[in-house]
Amino acid sequence: MVDQKPDNIYASPLDRVADFAFDDAVARVFPDMIQRSVPGYTTIIPMIGLITERYAKPNTQCYDLGCSLGASTLAMRHGLKKAQCTLIAIDNSEAMIKRCEHYIELDNGVAPVELRCCDMREVAIENASVVTLNFTLQFIRQGDRPAMLKNIANGLHSGGALILSEKVYFEPTEEQQTLEALHYDFKRANGYSDLEISQKRSALEQVLIPETIEEHKQRLLDSGFSSVTVWYQCFNFVSFLAIK
Repeated sequence: MVDQKPDNIYASPLDRVADFAFDDAVARVFPDMIQRSVPGYTTIIPMIGLITERYAKPNTQCYDLGCSLGASTLAMRHGLKKAQCTLIAIDNSEAMIKRCEHYIELDNGVAPVELRCCDMREVAIENASVVTLNFTLQFIRQGDRPAMLKNIANGLHSGGALILSEKVYFEPTEEQQTLEALHYDFKRANGYSDLEISQKRSALEQVLIPETIEEHKQRLLDSGFSSVTVWYQCFNFVSFLAIK
């Protein structure tokens, strides 16, 4: 059984707050961390399954890029009850992939799942009908994002779908400050202290680089997608549906 623990990584004062990394310590607490940190996460995951069911085509491949512990992978798998598809889940964290394997083994889904521990930027997307980037692109260097999205668009069949969930920021500043404050209120309501919020913010500052909704939409269109829709938003967290 994979051990799961409550997220208390930033509960005590740290002499130095290191950059956030998806290491073994994070992997052990990740389910608790993401549910308490990302508003709407428990809504987005099952909807990924519904979107997959609608857009998956027989005899194609579906990809979950940045699969972490496999929540979106399993949602996609459950959406593939009828389509004859192979599901490829990729993450560059060995700690995440190791635990993801456990959850895949426990699942009763029928679609075959191939797990890969590698850099998703180096994976050629091929014969795809659905691709998911669930809070993943924000951790990729901004300069690498256009090429990555073009690779996805090039590998999708016409009518294929990309589900892209991201933390975003807003302009003007007043809107950003309001939504950011509500996000911190959400974290406090879920039991995080001001110390934990502050130290986690410092850890992510140089690692998670958010962009505006408009920047995301334009880049997706420039990458070869024909339409982009914001299908979900809660505070400064959104999910896009981009159709090839």
